[in-house]
Amino acid sequence: MERSKEIFGNIMPKKVYKKAIKSKRKYQKKYGSDENKDFPVSLKPNKVMENLGIQNIELNSEGEALDTEKSVIVGNIRMGFGHYRISMAIASCAHALGYTPYWMDLNSYPDTVCTKVISAQNDLSSLGSRLSGKSWLFNKLIWEPLNYEGFRKLSYNASDQKNAELMAPVFKNVPKDIPVIATHVWPAQAAIHAGMERVVNAIPDNWPMALHLAEGALHTIQTHNSYQGYRILNGMNGKKVCKEMPADSLLYTGHYIDHELVSNIETDCERRIKRKKDGKPTRFLLTIGGAGAQKEIFDAIIRYLLPDIKEGRAVLYVNVGDYEHVWHELVNAIPGLSGVSTEHFDNWEDTKAFAEEALNGDVEGVHAFAHKNIFEAVYCTNLLMRSADVLVTKPSELAFYPVPKLFIKRVGGHEQWGAIHSAEIGDGTLECRDIPHTLQMVRMFLKEDTLLCDMCENIVKNKAAGIYDGAYKVVEAAVRQ
Repeated sequence: MERSKEIFGNIMPKKVYKKAIKSKRKYQKKYGSDENKDFPVSLKPNKVMENLGIQNIELNSEGEALDTEKSVIVGNIRMGFGHYRISMAIASCAHALGYTPYWMDLNSYPDTVCTKVISAQNDLSSLGSRLSGKSWLFNKLIWEPLNYEGFRKLSYNASDQKNAELMAPVFKNVPKDIPVIATHVWPAQAAIHAGMERVVNAIPDNWPMALHLAEGALHTIQTHNSYQGYRILNGMNGKKVCKEMPADSLLYTGHYIDHELVSNIETDCERRIKRKKDGKPTRFLLTIGGAGAQKEIFDAIIRYLLPDIKEGRAVLYVNVGDYEHVWHELVNAIPGLSGVSTEHFDNWEDTKAFAEEALNGDVEGVHAFAHKNIFEAVYCTNLLMRSADVLVTKPSELAFYPVPKLFIKRVGGHEQWGAIHSAEIGDGTLECRDIPHTLQMVRMFLKEDTLLCDMCENIVKNKAAGIYDGAYKVVEAAVRQ
């Protein structure tokens, strides 16, 4: 089926199809084609994520063969931290349900055209994120419209479908009946083009965009609002009413959350409320994502909290991921920060031990975390989340996590809908679009009981309603196809 000509029964104009072909040819001219190459596949244990039973799929014959009985492939790309984090949630729940998660990162095979194409687009995305944080004009005129309306169009999906044909060869020797759960649309599209028979496309965010469509896969959705938008392909062809997606191609699941977090929601929320009632310092977890953007907001938060940290009224966790230089820049810029800080850099055992001890023990000061390993860099936030009181983050994939959240300014217009959803179900704040409003929320979490305790109570209620069970349901849907 020519998926760039027709998308869920919506015929693309000839100029859109020609543009899609041109896009594919551009990459072919630059990187070549792997269509006639034969990539063997085998398994290698992921030592960082061994608690989740993850096995990495390597393009060689040096490891173990793939098991087709009790396994699921988690197809992803290393683009920022979001898609990796969702993949970890899927892998966690697959492991909890008795399946072995096979990690297939299409951006980790440097000798393939697949990875070269993805890396080129990843570089552009990271550049755009950084520029949007530095230039108000670039953000207003280019980045916001692209992320909000540009990626929303069916015409964008047509080009992506063509480009994904270049990614399909990495699936050539993967057994076709193993379920594939893709946490980015490109692995889903590539798997479909390669003839994989059981593909689930786990859609992130809460703003329906044609960017995320992979016709032929089962699309899973985290919110009811997003479900309705995808069902009718709302606004994806201008003002024209689109032919809707078939009902059996779409499934509402709830939020994609790790088993380790979901299973401990009641206990962790009880601890947060008790710490607040007992007058313990409020623990803030600051995360800097893969693009390293928004450093000025974190600078302002740290400066504001520093007196309270020194007086024992606040504690700060700062995860800069694989951007250690960002932490050093903050230390150099903020007087007195180094004197109250403990650095946990590239010592995974130390990070795990701290996260475990913090669950029941007292913590003081500032604790900074940085890891060069991408798995450690991402999963560090998940480990720290359980003992944190407030997660401070842009409203990205973390908007769906079961922890009280303070949302700073978004990066890209689509992210605002994550904050809206979180505020409506009561587990996060409104999006704070400037520093003064951000600091107002910091003060309220610090000085009052109401905001934090109310969010904790809502998180427990949301769990009872199944809102955080999405990753389990995605796995169950994949294996029964």
